[in-house]
Amino acid sequence: TLEVHHSAEHNVNHILVKANLSNGNDIRAMVAETVEKLGGVDILINNAGIQKAVDSHELTVEDFDEVLDTNLRGAFLCAREVIRHWLAEDKPGVIINMSSVHQLIPKPRFLSYSVSKGGMQNLTRTLALEYAGKKIRVNGVGPGATITRINESWTEDPEKKAEVESHIPMGRAGTAEEMAAVTAFLCSDEAAYITGQTLFVDGGLTLYPDFRTAWSSE
Repeated sequence: TLEVHHSAEHNVNHILVKANLSNGNDIRAMVAETVEKLGGVDILINNAGIQKAVDSHELTVEDFDEVLDTNLRGAFLCAREVIRHWLAEDKPGVIINMSSVHQLIPKPRFLSYSVSKGGMQNLTRTLALEYAGKKIRVNGVGPGATITRINESWTEDPEKKAEVESHIPMGRAGTAEEMAAVTAFLCSDEAAYITGQTLFVDGGLTLYPDFRTAWSSE
């Protein structure tokens, strides 16, 4: 992958571990192998995510479960295992959960995705409160409309992209690099007094931008 290429290019020690995010045994083995080969875990970033577009009344249980298993169950299982490691070693740690503006803004036809991100908010807040006294910080990053592969249905279509961007106060989609910069900040010592928060990186999308014109005639 591109990430592995960059790691090798910059002489960063790394490993690849294949795991099913919804399988607790796989996650346990993944963390154990990481600890064995890299000496421990300092930061966990729960970044895996999928979405499925379908009218809610047509959504199958299987598709609903697949999204929740990847986006929410997987984040919980990974967090659980690294927290166990940190507690056993009496070490501090940082968890970043990649959420979405859709933990606040409903997304029609993406019910399972919206539900998973709503759950991510309380996963973040509950873990942050429970383990703050153990020097474990847990925060979230909430991207808005961002140019990534998961959004290719509109980022690759100029008309759709313009329509999406018309609802963003800053007038453009975000980039993966902008999300990464905020994530790096939350992992750093500069954010040592921040926990339980979701930082939205959305160009103002969560400010209910359509309100800008709702009362323009008043």
